[in-house]
Amino acid sequence: MKASVVIPAKNGGDLLIKVVEQVLAQRAPWPFEVLVIDSGSSDGSTDALRKLPITLHSIPSHEFGHGKTRNLGASLTSGEFIIFLTHDALPAHARWLAALIEAAELSPDTGGAFGPHLPYPDASPMLQRELTQHFRGFGETPSVVRNEDQERYAREEGYRQFLHFFSSNNACLRRSVWERIPLRDVDFAEDQMWAKDMIEAGYAKAYAPEAAVFHSHNFGITESLQRAFDESRALNRLFGYVLSPGLSHVISHSMRLTQRDWQWVGEDVAQAEHRLLWRMRVPLLNLARLSGHYLGARHASLPDWLIETLSRDKRLFRS
Repeated sequence: MKASVVIPAKNGGDLLIKVVEQVLAQRAPWPFEVLVIDSGSSDGSTDALRKLPITLHSIPSHEFGHGKTRNLGASLTSGEFIIFLTHDALPAHARWLAALIEAAELSPDTGGAFGPHLPYPDASPMLQRELTQHFRGFGETPSVVRNEDQERYAREEGYRQFLHFFSSNNACLRRSVWERIPLRDVDFAEDQMWAKDMIEAGYAKAYAPEAAVFHSHNFGITESLQRAFDESRALNRLFGYVLSPGLSHVISHSMRLTQRDWQWVGEDVAQAEHRLLWRMRVPLLNLARLSGHYLGARHASLPDWLIETLSRDKRLFRS
């Protein structure tokens, strides 16, 4: 078996079924399998999944973990490459899977590869620009990177962040590397931790710009703060990053982002009333996100009850 597609899911609804059907429709010159790991869905999606030619494995919701559930999925499959998708990441075309594997096979020392996220049509104009610019930074042709400068790696946080970036929303791992370096059982950023471990073990990382999936979230103001808190807290705990150095940074950077986003709204939103609504909403979204980064970087000094309140991930786990 060449590839095993592993999709953790819970209450994925119609979009999950569409994702699985799009995976099954992939054009690839080799066989592949599909495994969905469901962790306590109550929306009827498992009934629909049982009608499809896939393997469905169920676990209790309290057993879910971003790293350990994906490790479980990998252990239940046999492909030379393990592909991870989330239940809301929709392959953009029928060559998504082949393009991902082709990038991973550019070099024999490649431990894994990842592809870009495209915004869904309903994504905000700011999110559309941000996603496009973010993934454009990895290049427009398939590429392979590795740590070729140990001194720079030790010295430059930005260089480490570039090498560590990885997304289990849309990625593949070489099974032989995963067997040596499984994902860690952490509550966030398990994919970037795996990339760090893999890069530091001497493996390379590939980028597959053609292996795109649609994946975006229009978070509200509260959700933006909570998501940013989880991200900042995890990156501080696991990597030592401080995404927001102080309150002055929260204010100044929020203002700069707002000016940028107002420009994007003016360029991308046609209707005047929609432009006005977005211009009113943008400052609040940016302030929420930067505030989440500030609080997440200082999680160690926060009481447990406040962390429980601020963490979107913990709320999802409780549900």
